[in-house]
Amino acid sequence: MFTRNALLLAALVAALTTGCDSKKTGESQTTATTASATTETASTPTTDGADTSATATSTPIPAGKIADAPTIIARKQVPILCYHQIREWRSTDSKGAKDYICPTSVFVQQMQMLKDSGYHAITADQLYAYLTTGASLPTKPVFLTFDDGDEDQYTNALPILNKHGFKAMFGIMTVAIGRHGKQPYMSKAQIKDLADKGHEVCCHTWDHHNAKKYTAADWKTQAEEPRKLLEEITGKPVKYFVYPFGLWNHEAAVELQKMKYLAAFQLADKKRDEQYPLQSIRRIIASGYWSAKTLHNNMLGSFKG
Repeated sequence: MFTRNALLLAALVAALTTGCDSKKTGESQTTATTASATTETASTPTTDGADTSATATSTPIPAGKIADAPTIIARKQVPILCYHQIREWRSTDSKGAKDYICPTSVFVQQMQMLKDSGYHAITADQLYAYLTTGASLPTKPVFLTFDDGDEDQYTNALPILNKHGFKAMFGIMTVAIGRHGKQPYMSKAQIKDLADKGHEVCCHTWDHHNAKKYTAADWKTQAEEPRKLLEEITGKPVKYFVYPFGLWNHEAAVELQKMKYLAAFQLADKKRDEQYPLQSIRRIIASGYWSAKTLHNNMLGSFKG
């Protein structure tokens, strides 16, 4: 399936330069899988380019019955930010494209604001444990996510994240792994390196089609096979799913629950699935047009206290 028509891929890559924005209930969740805490050593670049050894410890996934849907929905929301391309704007970038491109210089300012304001970038597993069991979080938590698997996330964003000791989740669209051209995508080695350094690698489908239109066969193509590939690349379980364009519906939430994805992430829509709220966790796009102050204001205004 990964050698389909090149014209399809070319059209896909062109479409993705505009990002994956959205155009726009109490049964218990299933029992979670037990996972042990592990410790990994990450090589973190300092501001002068030297490497230091940093230790990243993953959060144990809670075992047993988890909170029911109303309890999960009622929890105080953690601000969740979504980024796409991290690079300076080009003269050829359209207004629509710029909405999903955060200039590296702006990203630097936004991450510095988070650090200076006392925010702690939590992991996907920490968020999951909090939502399902009420596990404690650090003060002022924020969850950083990146969609599509653009190479500039690795080359431009990762050093900045490392500088501040921030972890993030990277949603990989597997059809484009290792592709180069106007918009390069991460290689298998780069994806594995993210996982080895304690970042979460998750499924962002095979080729970024709208999940609201999937048939039964599409779920195998878009969520089952990409998951297997990413697990082969990273050597770690792929537990989380990111909706293309941030678009979702109840039927999609049901399918992902059946496939035992622990959680799935949408965009913008304040509505949550009342039966499976973990399969409709809300994020907002961190615009490259936003100053650090504007980003902070939107974080405070967009997520309920």
